Amino acid sequence: MPSFKNGDVEIAYIDEGSGDPIVLVHGFASTKDVNWVATSWVTTLTRAGRRVIALDNRGHGQSSKLYDPADYHTGKMADDVRALLDHLRIERADVMGYSMGARITAWLTVTHPERVRSAVLGGLGVRLVSGVGLPESIADALEAPSLDDVTDAQGRTFRAFADQTKSDRRALAACIRGTRQVLSREQVGAIGIPVLVAVGTKDDVAGSAHELAALIPGAEALDIPGRDHMLAVGDKVYKAGVLAFLDRRP
Repeated sequence: MPSFKNGDVEIAYIDEGSGDPIVLVHGFASTKDVNWVATSWVTTLTRAGRRVIALDNRGHGQSSKLYDPADYHTGKMADDVRALLDHLRIERADVMGYSMGARITAWLTVTHPERVRSAVLGGLGVRLVSGVGLPESIADALEAPSLDDVTDAQGRTFRAFADQTKSDRRALAACIRGTRQVLSREQVGAIGIPVLVAVGTKDDVAGSAHELAALIPGAEALDIPGRDHMLAVGDKVYKAGVLAFLDRRP
């Protein structure tokens, strides 16, 4: 598994296919393999003639585990993506993130607009500007002795997912507490690249895709029918919408 260092943080990644590069940024408690390989996104995009790069975010997968919430500021996580582009000598790429990964993608788009050709924000709608991400109660669920000790419904979902993916739960708890940043309406209103916002119609985490798209000049919204936050990521409507968006963007 290839990796590189951004400062002291080691970041694992995959790099497959050829063509226009697209970087994939996974969601909280997931990994590049769970979010993008197992859902056939990597296969879908490489077959469509894309070079696909996907990283394990810090604290996740095979990347460095950190336990200070300050190390998970969204700006630092976005800088890992920028550093990966530098490492691979890619000047500009399409970038797609899901959930927390979409927040990281949006942050990268605002702070390094010259590096992002287009952005796909999956599983994150207007809560990019109106919410600080997942509730801190999820951190408490991750730190509980066992799943049986967790009573909060959303906390149980993410604790079970973290157990399933054999994640470092202490690192994930620090990540929840560290990624509490929002972008302002003015910041997203200044985004000047093509943007697709894709959210499941049963997603109660992301907020409205249409409300966020309305704040970004020229942005498009995509409804993923009948899918909640966990199931939308691998949906065929989502994949078809992204491929069409990439084909028509300048």
